[in-house]
Amino acid sequence: MVRLIMGMKGSGKTKQLIELINNAAKDEPGNVVCIEANRNMTYDIHYHIRLIDAQEYRLNNYDLMRGFISGLYAGNYDITHVFIDNLCKITGHDVDKETEEFLNWLDVFGEQNNIKFTATISADISAATDGMQKYL
Repeated sequence: MVRLIMGMKGSGKTKQLIELINNAAKDEPGNVVCIEANRNMTYDIHYHIRLIDAQEYRLNNYDLMRGFISGLYAGNYDITHVFIDNLCKITGHDVDKETEEFLNWLDVFGEQNNIKFTATISADISAATDGMQKYL
């Protein structure tokens, strides 16, 4: 399952994401991971959440993100939810067909491995492709 939160900068996406992450820390039966573009949420999220700074791993395209997420899961089968803050900023892409393909991959990977994904993108909702609309 993939959930996408889109909105312009300053629209409250990160605040909403922090609330979802902290609720997941209480409610999820397994491990919760948050991948962010930098370490801005360090003091805002529950200490049980595995916070990953994407800059440390240079996750600057969707292929690297696929490999990284696959590796996370290969190393820890107890992951039940992955949050990705500011996906397009991490990968250095605008919202496009490649973003849609990545979200589709997340959906399939999540179904196969019983993982939920929640991602934020800083862009107007009208920028979402038709294929991305199902995740909003």
